[in-house]
Amino acid sequence: MINRELIRIKIVQLTYAYYQNGNRNIDVAEKELLFSLSKAYHLYHYLLALVVAVSKEARKHYDVEVARANRENTAMPSSKFVDNKFAIQLEANQQLCDFISTQKQTWDDDIEFVRKLYSQIVQSRIYTDYMSSDDSSYEADRELWRKLYKTFIMENEELDALLEEKSLYWNDDKEIVDTFVLKTIKRFDPANNDKQELLPEYKDDEDKDFARKLFRSTILNADKYQHYMSETSRNWDFSRLAYMDVVIMQIAIAEMLTFANIPINVTINEYVDLAKVYSTPKSAGYINGMLDTIARHLINTGVLLKPISDNKK
Repeated sequence: MINRELIRIKIVQLTYAYYQNGNRNIDVAEKELLFSLSKAYHLYHYLLALVVAVSKEARKHYDVEVARANRENTAMPSSKFVDNKFAIQLEANQQLCDFISTQKQTWDDDIEFVRKLYSQIVQSRIYTDYMSSDDSSYEADRELWRKLYKTFIMENEELDALLEEKSLYWNDDKEIVDTFVLKTIKRFDPANNDKQELLPEYKDDEDKDFARKLFRSTILNADKYQHYMSETSRNWDFSRLAYMDVVIMQIAIAEMLTFANIPINVTINEYVDLAKVYSTPKSAGYINGMLDTIARHLINTGVLLKPISDNKK
């Protein structure tokens, strides 16, 4: 689940913090990086558990309505939402249950938020259309939760604030983690019952090694990489640059030189996008031009042994 986009974001954050921290210990910083990435995987499970929490809240409301109908001798409420096949399968999922059982934080601690979210869902057109539909297939049940997640969980400022209070590590993770939750919903197969596999923490050992190698290369070769920057820029003055720009370019150079299988233009584009989020409004264009110039200089001097395309971002 932890992909290279998320790894690059974390390394930008941790490298910047490393230089701001007076006690620079690369081993401690690397542990912090890996812990930060593990917290993103924690968030993935926690957001899946939110679907379960809403489903449990729905069941409570349904039980109250059934009791009222029996008491007043009125029509029974529809059980379609509480019998949603995807939600029931997710609630029984062994991996998710194992995760929940190890956590002190649960959605029971934020039951008012869960209740509000459930109320928003039942008042929505998505819910109304689902409840009135004759389609009782597993696919329809799974599609309902995909739509509900995109509408009420992906874009939810109250949820974002709540998660930020629970972990500072989650500040920039949710947007990426949301895409993996949606991918997981889509992958669920009723034939797998409670043994449906969730996404692994890392796709393979190569991605975990990517995080370690990129971070260490960035820190251990900092002077060399900053020399490459100054070599290719006239009147270079670090004091006039946003410090984050220097950090982003330093990491980008580390990636270019450390990973032979990653195209130079892919690296440049990734860090230009990060500059748009983490640095000044003018930084993206500046970093784009500088990294292209640095890459060509390193190729021409035989330091960088891979080609560069002329199609810059």
